[in-house]
Amino acid sequence: MRVLVIGYGSMGRRRIRLYKQLDSEAQFICVDSNPDRIKQIKEDGYIAIDDLNQAVKERPDLAFVSTSPLSHASIIPVLLENKINTFTEINLSSKNYDKMIKLANDNNVKLFLSSTMLYKKQIQKIKEIISNQKQSLTYIYHIGQYLPDWHPWESYKDFFVGKRESNGCREIYAIQLPWIVDTFGEIEKVTSISQKNTKLEIDYNDSYITTIEHKNGIKGVFVVDVVSRVATTYLEIIGENVHITWDGSNEGLKIFNLETKQIESFKAYENEVHDQNYAANIIENTYLEEIKDFLDFVNNNKEPKWSIEKDFQILNLIDEIEGKK
Repeated sequence: MRVLVIGYGSMGRRRIRLYKQLDSEAQFICVDSNPDRIKQIKEDGYIAIDDLNQAVKERPDLAFVSTSPLSHASIIPVLLENKINTFTEINLSSKNYDKMIKLANDNNVKLFLSSTMLYKKQIQKIKEIISNQKQSLTYIYHIGQYLPDWHPWESYKDFFVGKRESNGCREIYAIQLPWIVDTFGEIEKVTSISQKNTKLEIDYNDSYITTIEHKNGIKGVFVVDVVSRVATTYLEIIGENVHITWDGSNEGLKIFNLETKQIESFKAYENEVHDQNYAANIIENTYLEEIKDFLDFVNNNKEPKWSIEKDFQILNLIDEIEGKK
């Protein structure tokens, strides 16, 4: 299998590392415009090309788009026009979505959109419990991490999350809202307030409080920030017959057992795989599972957990939260 990877940053290298677990014989063609990364690609033993149009002439079977999210709108159409099945990391703009959908259909190729949270076993367990509830619930969810700690090996000013159009809070919303919608139901209304709590050199608000009303009556408060000096995940789901908390860790999902009146822990993974460059609650297992799902989509036409059509709605919702609508 010939695999094209566009963007040789941390995510591009992660996709290669994980894909090799599934196909040790795969050949990798890597595209990056950064000369230092081109050098690194060659040192790592892969084909290095600095131009996408030249790279597609290598006739890859699959492509992974792992560049800055705002560049996806110009990259993905080129891949689809060349009939290359494509996996893309999250997008932070819906630009060219209509064009991408049409190109994928016209050329009979697959376009797979990453939504890693949907592959977490903790999230799947929460959805299982929620789906059995016959009453309304409320939830509180906080995700936060200090922006300079996201990629400590580079300045946040050089990282796309430091820019207003692709800011860190927007990325958190794009990562988290798909599972929130998938688990708690379609959203009817959002209201949001925000402010800037740091002296970071960013031109966007770094803290948001959003209230979410779902069509089925469930209501939640979602707090998002790039301020928390300790990387934070805190979820609490409250109902007459359910009480769940989760701190984002493998054994941190706690479920109150109504019969025994005891809090029980749910251990999601027997063996977690971590990348030491990232926060402890970010594990490799879920990224591997969505690559498997991508291949199942390509080879067996199995519908993926997320789609570009669903994502279009989420990005419009984020625009509303940010006050763009």
